[in-house]
Amino acid sequence: MNFFDAQDRARRFTRWLVVVYVISTVLIVAGVTLIVGVGLDAVGQYNSPANPAILGFTAVAATLFILGSTLYKTARLSSGGGRVAQDMGGTLVPPDVRDPLRMRLRNIVEEMAIASGVPVPEIYVLEEESGINAFAAGFTPGDAAIAVTRGTLELLEREELQGIIAHEFSHILNGDMRLNIRMMGVLFGIMVLGLIGRIIVRGSYHSSIVSSRRKGGSSGIMFIGLGLLILGWIGVFFARIIKAAVSRQREFLADASAVQFTRQTDGIANALKKIGGYSRHSYIQNVDAEEVSHMLFASGIAKLTSIFATHPPLTERIQALDPSFRENDYPDIDPRHRMTVSQSEQAAGFAGAEAAPQDSRTVTGNIAEAIGRPEAEHVEYARRLRSNIPELLYDAAHAPEEAFLLTIALVLNKQHADRQLHFIEEQLGAERATLVKAYFEKVSELGPRYRLPLLEIAFPMLKARPRTQMEYLLGLVRRLIEIDGRIDLGEFCIYRVLASHLSQAADPVADKVGNRVPRKKARRAAIDVIRIVADQGNEDKVARDHAYQAGISTFGEWASEDAAHVDDERTVEVLGRSLDALRQMNSAGRKSLLQAVSNTITHDGKLTISEAELLRAICASLDCPLPPLSVE
Repeated sequence: MNFFDAQDRARRFTRWLVVVYVISTVLIVAGVTLIVGVGLDAVGQYNSPANPAILGFTAVAATLFILGSTLYKTARLSSGGGRVAQDMGGTLVPPDVRDPLRMRLRNIVEEMAIASGVPVPEIYVLEEESGINAFAAGFTPGDAAIAVTRGTLELLEREELQGIIAHEFSHILNGDMRLNIRMMGVLFGIMVLGLIGRIIVRGSYHSSIVSSRRKGGSSGIMFIGLGLLILGWIGVFFARIIKAAVSRQREFLADASAVQFTRQTDGIANALKKIGGYSRHSYIQNVDAEEVSHMLFASGIAKLTSIFATHPPLTERIQALDPSFRENDYPDIDPRHRMTVSQSEQAAGFAGAEAAPQDSRTVTGNIAEAIGRPEAEHVEYARRLRSNIPELLYDAAHAPEEAFLLTIALVLNKQHADRQLHFIEEQLGAERATLVKAYFEKVSELGPRYRLPLLEIAFPMLKARPRTQMEYLLGLVRRLIEIDGRIDLGEFCIYRVLASHLSQAADPVADKVGNRVPRKKARRAAIDVIRIVADQGNEDKVARDHAYQAGISTFGEWASEDAAHVDDERTVEVLGRSLDALRQMNSAGRKSLLQAVSNTITHDGKLTISEAELLRAICASLDCPLPPLSVE
């Protein structure tokens, strides 16, 4: 299943979830109304003239209560994956972390993010949970968070931890996170009546003890409470059925994706085996695991009947990866054993640890097929690239103030850096301008291939700032790239990626996919994008025309009309306007466009840095994560 199919599947599940939610709400409201009617009969009020009004009020109140509960929970989760992790007791891994196990976790997450072409998510540890488990939460990659339990950190080898993190990145890339959070809001509304029922039962029980004269009334209220309690269990029943139907197949797919990311089955398979052989398994004990079980790496609660299970049986998941495994092969795990990190692994975050990534001069195949599908070579490339980042830049990317300044340094242009630095000094002061200059010089030594990975690593620090500061950063960057009166394409690409990531972080709930663009406008925008890509990747007119024709041939007959050449002075303006229009396309439209862009770029069999950055900017604008590309 490719990235676009996975996104469509997640949206189909979302629509199906809404239908089931409506049906469940109607049934629960009908049940509440029936219970209240029977309760009124028990206290001798069934034939009262006010009875129809009471029942009508009950139905409306129950409906509003369920909807209100869902909206409350959804609104609480709208701030992103970090909120989910914090509600579960997660502790944010600090930027200056020194614990070797948490440093290893951060390194793995950063490598996976660079390999996937997404900003680095926030990283949390559930310190009070000794079981082996993890989850990814958020609406978009830009507001994602990854959390692991303390047991996961302390009991798993690096390859096993990498397998679990790769599994969670599969959920990020496939759109599963957004569906998971929406399910949390929906299921909370369905199950909340059970809590109300428990409160009523306790209250009426104590009331009946205090006043025996009101025994009949108390028994009626007790009956209503018991009825709501039963309906609450019915809500739990529906919730478990929904979660099981949506979640189980996704876990097999995420396991397979983890193998694709890491190119070895032992990591994730051995992690699953340790869960089966560990006395605390994957249990989550300090929060309501029922509410979040569908988003966990493993179920998190005691074994349920197969019809209710949110995850496939552990042995089945392992056998899909290791067919020779048998139920009695689970290892005995000693909870007193704590993993250690070797000195060589601790040193892997410093410059010079390994040779710089070597670049390829040719490119073949459809680049668009790699979207949302990083493979082992991308992970290895990201690992070597991250380990080769100088300590000055790596530390800056993890510090709140310095990450802000590093981001500014990434957009500076050698041709007018002096004017840009003078402007920065006017805006931010001489001391900060000096730091920006130091970062800029070090980035220039590394080369442009490091700019986007550094931006992705710095992103958690950027999105932690208040929204007004994020907007100020974008405005400052915009003024810097316009300082010479025009914006070149390289500057535009960095700005576009930054703006796309910050937009996701600031408004994670917004769903920008739809069919709201007039067909003619979308086609015009697509042709303009292909023309710009062809112009940037080829030096002479004949080569540009051939590349352009290779691209628009993907669209079919409607693209047969030639497009006017885009004036160099208006390239950025046209590209920005076109991408804004194309953001509204559905998955099929995005897939077609990116295939056309890929055909345009690969026409000559070569990929330049400017083409790679342009492609990444286009993909970021369309919310399509692209792994890093080897370039000239």
